[in-house]
Amino acid sequence: MSDFDAIDSLLASVAPEADLPERPVRRELREQAGLSKAQVARALAVSPSTVAAWESDRDPAGEVRTKYAYLLDGLAAKLAPQPEPAEPAEPAEPSPASPPTTTAQAAQDTNDTNSTSGTNDEDDDVETLAVPEPCVLCGAPAGQRVAGFPQHLDPADCATAAPQAPAAEPAPRRTRPEAPALRTPRAEARPGDRDAGPRKPPTKRAFQPQSGPPDLIAETVRSALAAHEGDVEAATAALVRKAIPDAMALLDETRKGGRYDVIAHPWVPDILRKQTARGADSIWEARPKWTRPELPPGEHEVTALDMNGAYLSALKTHLPIGQLEHSTGFDHDRRRAGVHLITPPHWAHDAVLPNPIGQRDEPGPLWVTEPTLRLLLRLSGPKYGLCEAPEIHESYTSGATENLLEKFRAALVTARENAIAEDDDVTLEYVKAMYSKFVSTMGESNYNRELYRPDWMHLIRSQAFANLWMKALKAHEQGLSVVRAMGTDELHVIGDWRRVFAEGRGVTEVKLKDVYTAGTPLTDDDPTGPGAAD
Repeated sequence: MSDFDAIDSLLASVAPEADLPERPVRRELREQAGLSKAQVARALAVSPSTVAAWESDRDPAGEVRTKYAYLLDGLAAKLAPQPEPAEPAEPAEPSPASPPTTTAQAAQDTNDTNSTSGTNDEDDDVETLAVPEPCVLCGAPAGQRVAGFPQHLDPADCATAAPQAPAAEPAPRRTRPEAPALRTPRAEARPGDRDAGPRKPPTKRAFQPQSGPPDLIAETVRSALAAHEGDVEAATAALVRKAIPDAMALLDETRKGGRYDVIAHPWVPDILRKQTARGADSIWEARPKWTRPELPPGEHEVTALDMNGAYLSALKTHLPIGQLEHSTGFDHDRRRAGVHLITPPHWAHDAVLPNPIGQRDEPGPLWVTEPTLRLLLRLSGPKYGLCEAPEIHESYTSGATENLLEKFRAALVTARENAIAEDDDVTLEYVKAMYSKFVSTMGESNYNRELYRPDWMHLIRSQAFANLWMKALKAHEQGLSVVRAMGTDELHVIGDWRRVFAEGRGVTEVKLKDVYTAGTPLTDDDPTGPGAAD
């Protein structure tokens, strides 16, 4: 090869980067097409968090940029408003009949058309899905993927398909526009509309029903049962195995149109990193492990209660939205959340209530989470006055909201309640696996690489512990004797617990776990026994 050939080869390899629309337009195109970040990520071989970054603060480069630009151009072409066909001035010559062009076929290159038979050879780009996925047009389950997009082959099966009137000629095939054109909603044409002039935009009405995400959980369960021919055990096992990616897909779906973008892989301080491969980080979660040192005199019937959906309820907690920032000082900003280095207050009520920071052997400062700090501040306030306020030395926090995962939590709660009402153990086990594995793998885990938020993991766990502690306090204030508090969901009490807690399987109710006897029967010689003097 000559020097000039080498230079020509080098110049040929240097091509201008593909143009991309503005970042808000990228997100709008994806959402209008009904695609999740996970779907786009799979097509481009990247993570959903990378797609989120492309829609907020970064641009791709290299080959993946070209692929991403091609996808966005294709979405813009599909979502462009359809022009009304012009009325022909003269009757057109009859032409050989051809089948109507479907949305999937329109996405293929015109060279795919079989000119000999007059039909479209769509089987080349059609992939049959083992588990149906949401159609990119209507969101309903579709059993095929066409040109990389799940969708219905028959327009009649698509929820967006409207009855088609016979047309004189098929609409011309559309080429990609130079700039992305966003879809705008249009009202259906009515007689006389053409002469009515510009239509006044409809008034935004109050108290209209909110459109939510498709019922991904029910659709996935139905698909799993169908794939395993009704074998409940096999379907349940398959669903539990894919609980982590399915939970991430549900999170992505419920975050559409959200006020805040989730930062999936932010920088985290060293205190949130494991010091060794099998070790722990520096955060103390305040896990309860307490048994009452002494029972009241006499023999007692103790009831062990189980708190339903502890981690599911704990998804409603103040979570930091962005990257954690360092600060020092005693002041606590309730608009922010994170982890805090504190000196905990002295606890003088171990005889009847567990310590809010759990059983800790070493004195001195420790790193606690937002729920633990808020619980201590609440107990030190004028309403309870059970301890002094903790001393805050330094913090890592970010702007926070309590409702960041609320739609995600609500979807899981609804699915759980429906499963209980219908005695559907498959869905119940699937939902439980989704939220429990979601919480346990969002830290340093090889099972979930789409979300790395060890701060969230600690905060959600601590919120579950704080919720159990508040139930213990409620029982104590209502005259029950608290005997034991363990983990996230175990509370043992003496007394009529049904007047304090609602019994049932709902997330706000408790279940009876066990009943046992503890203590020593009183004797006549006992000063507090039945033979004691009045």
